[in-house]
Amino acid sequence: MFAIPIFWGNVFQQLYTTVDSLIVGNFIGNDALAAVSSSGNLIFLLVGFFNGIAMGAGVVISKYFGAKDYKNMQLAIHTDIAFGLVASVILTVLGIIFTPQILTWMGTPESVLPNSILFFRIYFMGVSAVVMYNIAVGILQAIGDSRHPLYYLIIASIVNVVLDLLFVGVFKLGVGSSALATVISQAISALLCFRRLMKYDTVYKVSIRKIRFNGPMLKQIIQLGLPSGVQNSIIGFANVIVQSNINAFGVDAMAGCGAYTKIEGFAFLPITCFSMALTTFVGQNLGAGKLDRVKKGTKFGIICSVTMAEIVGIIIWIGAPMLIRIFNNNPTVIAFGTKQARTEALFYFLLAFSHCIAGIMRGAGKAIVPMITMLFSWCIIRITYITIAVHIVPKIGVIFWAYPLTWSLSSIIFLIYFKKVDWLHTFERIGHEEKLIKE
Repeated sequence: MFAIPIFWGNVFQQLYTTVDSLIVGNFIGNDALAAVSSSGNLIFLLVGFFNGIAMGAGVVISKYFGAKDYKNMQLAIHTDIAFGLVASVILTVLGIIFTPQILTWMGTPESVLPNSILFFRIYFMGVSAVVMYNIAVGILQAIGDSRHPLYYLIIASIVNVVLDLLFVGVFKLGVGSSALATVISQAISALLCFRRLMKYDTVYKVSIRKIRFNGPMLKQIIQLGLPSGVQNSIIGFANVIVQSNINAFGVDAMAGCGAYTKIEGFAFLPITCFSMALTTFVGQNLGAGKLDRVKKGTKFGIICSVTMAEIVGIIIWIGAPMLIRIFNNNPTVIAFGTKQARTEALFYFLLAFSHCIAGIMRGAGKAIVPMITMLFSWCIIRITYITIAVHIVPKIGVIFWAYPLTWSLSSIIFLIYFKKVDWLHTFERIGHEEKLIKE
């Protein structure tokens, strides 16, 4: 029940980037579609680290909420917000200054580069809205409220669609206006979330006067969030390397693979919602000492996520040509997107399994294991494979296989780990440690 609103919230969040690509692809053309739809990997590289730290804050907040330690929960919430404000400034500066260099390093074609730079710079001028929205949603979800973020995302998504159609379709303002529509929409959802946190007299109420860094709490947040932040960054870095290799095959390849990425985003929804729900579920129930709920919930969450992800994968495998055609009707673009979809889609169950295990370990405060696993399999092995394979067989299909191969590897590592380590016993030990700390 907690995961369902997260799922629908992620559906509407995915609409942000998908609508951008749909409208840009149909109203402006291939070069603009390539600029917008290939943006996700670079954005994740820059924003993912700070979102990972925020995930650590969510674990801390959910733990104190479950234990009914509201004093420390308040310290964690206000330290988290202070961190988000600082992170917003850092990301704005990094994004505006370094975007052209990174895009050039990625081998972005000359015809696409001006639009890409414009899109990214406008996006990062408003990146504080993105960061603070993620901070606010993390707080609400940590205390078990996944419904209100859904309502706010629905409102923001409608605004985004309307603004995209006006800016791009009616006023012909170009690619930059698509980024502006996204930023405005995200700002609206962030403001609505903070209104919820600040207006009502709850144990998690946010007060502007209390927003400051608390040293011990910041240390806890960083200890739990740093592995997730590093994990996000290394995955983002590896995906940027993959995108760089795709860029070498030209604008049509960028557009086709970018369109597939937007479709793939919907396949990630059952994966993301259950991994996020599992993190909060494990954190709250360990904090409350309810170990039986942890054991039952983790098994159920993994089964649901893996099953749903594979069903979506089969649908995408079958309908890939029709789905890519929605973004652009160029036969070459459709061929590239379909090829990637039919290489990766049937392996989504492996991705779901890996993400669920990572979410469970984060909720238990043990984020180092998934970080190391994904550093090895999703970064080192992925980059090594692509570097060698593309030189031996210079075909784009070789690049697409990097994902299923590395998803398989991470799943095998997690299986071996949990076979050697009794993870249910581990939960009992962590729960005992929490009880001693509380006493």
